[in-house]
Amino acid sequence: MLRLRAICPFSWRVFHFRSFSCEPLISQMDKCTNEEQVFDLIEKNKAILSEEQVGYAFNILWQFQKQKTSLLKSVECIRDHPQFLTLYNLTTNKMEFMNDDNLVNVLYITQQFDINILSKFSSCLADQHLYFSPLMGKIADIVNRNLETIQDLRSLSVLMVSISSLISQHFQEQLVNKAELLFDTIDSSHVNIARRIVQFLRNIKYSYYPLLERCNKVFLSNVANLDLESISKILSLYHSLQFHSFDFILMAKRRLTKMIPLFDQPASFVKLFVALGPVAGPEEKKQLESTVLLMSEELNSQQALAVIVAMEEMESRNSRLIKKIASILHKNLDNYKPIELLKITQALIFLHFRSKELFVKLRELLLSYLKISVKPSEISVLVYAISMLPSPHLDEAGISRIEAVLPQCDLNDLNSLAMSVLRWIQYGHVYLDNTTGRQLKLLQKLDHYGHQRLQKYNNLNLLREELKSLKGDWFSESLLEETVATLQCLMDDISYVNVAGIASFISRTNYLSTLLLDKIASVVLQEIEKIHPFAIFAIILPFSILNYDPPQRDEFFGTCIQHLNSYLSILDPLMLVFLGFYLATLQYFPENMLKTIFNIKFLGRLDSQLEFLSPSLKMKVQFRLMELNRAVCLECPEYQIPWFHDRFCQQHYNKDIGSLNGTQQQIHKMLAEVLGGINCVKASVLTPYYHTVDFECILDKRKKPLPYGSHKITLGKLPEMYWESNTQIVESRLPPGAERIALEFLDLRAFCRNIPHLKGKSAMKKRHLEILGYRVIQIPHFEWNSMILSTKNARMDYLRERIFGDGKS
Repeated sequence: MLRLRAICPFSWRVFHFRSFSCEPLISQMDKCTNEEQVFDLIEKNKAILSEEQVGYAFNILWQFQKQKTSLLKSVECIRDHPQFLTLYNLTTNKMEFMNDDNLVNVLYITQQFDINILSKFSSCLADQHLYFSPLMGKIADIVNRNLETIQDLRSLSVLMVSISSLISQHFQEQLVNKAELLFDTIDSSHVNIARRIVQFLRNIKYSYYPLLERCNKVFLSNVANLDLESISKILSLYHSLQFHSFDFILMAKRRLTKMIPLFDQPASFVKLFVALGPVAGPEEKKQLESTVLLMSEELNSQQALAVIVAMEEMESRNSRLIKKIASILHKNLDNYKPIELLKITQALIFLHFRSKELFVKLRELLLSYLKISVKPSEISVLVYAISMLPSPHLDEAGISRIEAVLPQCDLNDLNSLAMSVLRWIQYGHVYLDNTTGRQLKLLQKLDHYGHQRLQKYNNLNLLREELKSLKGDWFSESLLEETVATLQCLMDDISYVNVAGIASFISRTNYLSTLLLDKIASVVLQEIEKIHPFAIFAIILPFSILNYDPPQRDEFFGTCIQHLNSYLSILDPLMLVFLGFYLATLQYFPENMLKTIFNIKFLGRLDSQLEFLSPSLKMKVQFRLMELNRAVCLECPEYQIPWFHDRFCQQHYNKDIGSLNGTQQQIHKMLAEVLGGINCVKASVLTPYYHTVDFECILDKRKKPLPYGSHKITLGKLPEMYWESNTQIVESRLPPGAERIALEFLDLRAFCRNIPHLKGKSAMKKRHLEILGYRVIQIPHFEWNSMILSTKNARMDYLRERIFGDGKS
């Protein structure tokens, strides 16, 4: 009972002196011969009943029930008795003063009468933040033992949320299956039940699409009745689960936009700002920002934090509002927790805010927290935040604090710490030579503990959980190879449950493991009916990025697309565009999907979605649509899908698109020598359909370079596209027998990390250039920078051999 002794010491002392005074009533209960007599005592004494008497009354009632021959009928009579509700309410009110033994008895007895009452008890504990208490464990055990008999999804959903922090993965899956089974027993108006189910999935970090989809339908059918609190909560849950529902966001946006004039209090308006801001259009964003600026003087510390984080997600450039919110944050820095200080640091740096005074205070606070913190996750957060600030170096005490917790760190903590150390070294903010040496030793220790942790894994699902968000140079350089080897050892455990998660991890690594990809394809073919269509995108992605065809290529991709066909009309437009593009890199062009995408109605939905995307994501989607349009026009002209991206490409490529880097300038000079002059080679050429080519030259039928005549080239400067702006190749421009050559320098981004295998986008570009009439010469970085080509003469000979084939001009 330590939790209650600490909270209410006075109440506990009073409780000890009650034992004698409450004995007469307990004695009277002992003399009762039936339930009615017990209820009579409760009715007469309800104003003075103590915690112990309440617990004892439940125990007596249950003793009577165990003596009955028709237990079910008797339980119903007790449950419906008006004094049973009185007893329940007394228990709820006195819960924080009852000892654990009494509460356990009450919980056990009440669950025999009604699962609904048990759910209310769990809510009482949750309201007191006792998620990890022994009592909540008892409730979880009761639910586990009675799960098969529970038929009330409302009560079950409450219990699921309350016990979610304590239960095993197997129990989680049982609850998910039970909720799915009972979902048909509720009608479409039960928004709170659906919300609690989504909250449970968020709590256990499980994006279970079948349940999410069904809950989403409930939200959609009730969106007109949802208030700000409900919409805000649902959007937050979806964001955490990375579940994208274009229809819900669109409808929620419309409803939230109508609420803008309705709120003039900071608490409500900040909640609206956070919910609507990231999905609002330009006009709505301007209105939100101007309103929150007007009420900025009234914002408290947590409201200011919520606003700055939302502005980061909105990619806001309102410098006046940023400065104002930053000043509020500065005043309240002492009130924030470590994770909140990290959010503030990330947001201010992303929004390009600079204040030496604020950053100095931030650093001091972070260092003060670091001195007293003992939690590995908290220390990694603090160190990561410090590394983002100017002068991010740590003293000996700080480094010692990191070293002390390394044995307890998981892979994410180790990765975060390593990224911080690398940032210190990279930005050159280390002032003492011995500090650099200490940091290098710290990196070695991080490597050691990372390898040690990987070696302990014998459960694929536990490893997958830690790999979910891992990224960065340290992980790629130090642990990636061993991680892939561990996954290969555990790959027999890949199933429909985790196959999308494993595929997502591989996509981020650029590491080609044919064993893992073949296993993924095999699992998909065997268990496709158990895989939700929303997971198909994640499954296909590594095959596209890494340019890999599994042994049963056509069957694998065909099965995936067939599984998606019935969802094409409801799939998130953004996701469908990305899926179409990634299939195109694999030379897979499903006609149904393409006709769905290149349809006026679909493109209208996509335009609606683009309105509430961040500028960077919006541009990425527009480029993917353009690239898909180009691929279909070039590789599947029989589909007769028109090219409609001329204006978009002209607007983009009319801007400054950069200059030649050092290696490209070096190659450019050598090509001029090999080909006989600077006017025989063009740099950074735009082709029809707007591919960019590093270098282009033309050879006549005798393999003699042809000069470009009046086209002037300035080294390092990019010329404009000189072909006609339409998409037809004008063959008459070349003399008979002449050929147009494209030379491409391929840096390490064009290849898989572990082997010199060309990745999907680079392979697609080569195909397209060949369709456009080029002979494509690719110059891999590992050849150009090899020892064999370490001299200028060797490189000149290499270029001659690649261009002319015989080493002579």
